Amino acid sequence: MSTVWMNQLSWVDYEARMKQDQPAILLPVGALEQHGPHLPLGTDGLLSAAVAADAAGRIGALVAPMLSYGYKSQPKCGGGQHFCGTTSVDAATLIGSVRDAVREFARHGATKLVFVNGHYENQWFLTEGIDLGLRDLGTRSTLQVMRLEYWDFLSETTLASVFPDGFPGFALEHAAVIETSMMLHYHPGLVRLDLIPDEPPVDFPPYDVYPTRKHWVPLSGVLSSARGSSAEKGAAMAAELSTRIAAAITHEFG
Repeated sequence: MSTVWMNQLSWVDYEARMKQDQPAILLPVGALEQHGPHLPLGTDGLLSAAVAADAAGRIGALVAPMLSYGYKSQPKCGGGQHFCGTTSVDAATLIGSVRDAVREFARHGATKLVFVNGHYENQWFLTEGIDLGLRDLGTRSTLQVMRLEYWDFLSETTLASVFPDGFPGFALEHAAVIETSMMLHYHPGLVRLDLIPDEPPVDFPPYDVYPTRKHWVPLSGVLSSARGSSAEKGAAMAAELSTRIAAAITHEFG
């Protein structure tokens, strides 16, 4: 079977691929988090998996099933934990899952593992899990691990074309033009264009308060408007992301 998806292979075929080809394993990481009234709760995972699959197809890699639950949604980049449907894990849970994944893929004989993150709040807990997993394996292990946030591979030229009126920043792009356009490209049937809120970017203060201030966040959960999203913009971003991520993996791992 010709597929990039690890979970579509039998263990026999997977073992043969690992022994013969030593493919990079791409592990998408997402979240179950509100993305406004127009996008599904699983947007982060759906996009990280789709980008990973496109990149894997370019370099003969495999894509493992995604880690679907992410660290707690924060008001200033994800809207916050108070939205119904947002289902998050503690830092220790995410760290433990990543640590286990590192050890397990090393046991399979993997030498190249790439975490493709699609949820802003996950970043440092992925790093901790990777560090602990590699520590468990010891210095004799041949496993190398890369962690990336897919949006960091968008060039300034592409961002300028996607945001002709100015880029509001990645934190405020939650459920906005980037994610909506990419969902229109990858999963158009899951996007409700008619429900996109038309609100200005949120102006957050330069600090956080706990318990969190729910009133800082619009009732829609959207931090800046997704107006101007299109499948064409999504396709352009997807093509650049897969090309540049594949190039980075090849550059680091060969």
